[in-house]
Amino acid sequence: MVRGWNHTLNRTPIIGADMGISKRMGDVLGQAVEAKLLKEVHEHPVKVTHLAIIMDGNRRFAWKSKLATGLGHRIGKQKLETVLDWVLELEIPWFTVYALSTENLTRPKEELDILFKLYIEGLRDIADDERIHANEVKVQIIGRRELLPKDVNEAIDYAENKTADYDKYVFTICLAYGSREEMLNAIQSIAEEHAAGDLALEEIDEKAVSSRLYTGEMPDPDLVIRTSGEERISNFLLWQMAYSELYFSDVYWPSFQKKDLLKAVRTFQDRKRRYGE
Repeated sequence: MVRGWNHTLNRTPIIGADMGISKRMGDVLGQAVEAKLLKEVHEHPVKVTHLAIIMDGNRRFAWKSKLATGLGHRIGKQKLETVLDWVLELEIPWFTVYALSTENLTRPKEELDILFKLYIEGLRDIADDERIHANEVKVQIIGRRELLPKDVNEAIDYAENKTADYDKYVFTICLAYGSREEMLNAIQSIAEEHAAGDLALEEIDEKAVSSRLYTGEMPDPDLVIRTSGEERISNFLLWQMAYSELYFSDVYWPSFQKKDLLKAVRTFQDRKRRYGE
């Protein structure tokens, strides 16, 4: 028995060293896979013009990690800043994220206060970020701004005004956004114009509807990614997503890695888009 215990104790440092070596090998392998995917994405003739992401899983990430919900949201904010760098590296000109739905506004006040503080901080940070200006990124927010607090709207104005002259890349954040409401607003606008005699019945077509959406000057998304393992689109870009390719990732948004983004893009590149044909 003594020999057995001594043997176990003597092996402990070696086990620790083995675990460290395994981790380093895993990191090296992961980097190699990432580099391979990145090379394939750049070399493939099919490019993503507009990427949209439903950033889901901040709260569940926090609960699973035994963290405060607010910390989960903060880590999610930091992840978005990192993902924006990856999107710029891939030279995707249009990038849209679903940050807050109109339904999310029913969450507890304490959680909303944390979110609003993060939006203010994030919008001001991004407007002052040298990378944004070096890459000529236009920042815009779509949604029902009247439902947001005054200080959030002031941060929105700050970010949009500081990047208004750029058009190389467009980064769109959906705040207090709901696609059904967006479409209802477009329908109401069309009805008013028709009733006033400014829009003939035969002029009401898909283009007429699209131009009256919040995204009227944007192309429809090619690829929509949702994180956290949920497989639904949750009132996000319902009209615009008619022919988008959908990709569902099992990881929570704070755990989303570059390889996850690259896998989604490579999957998109290998799909044959039929547009109903």
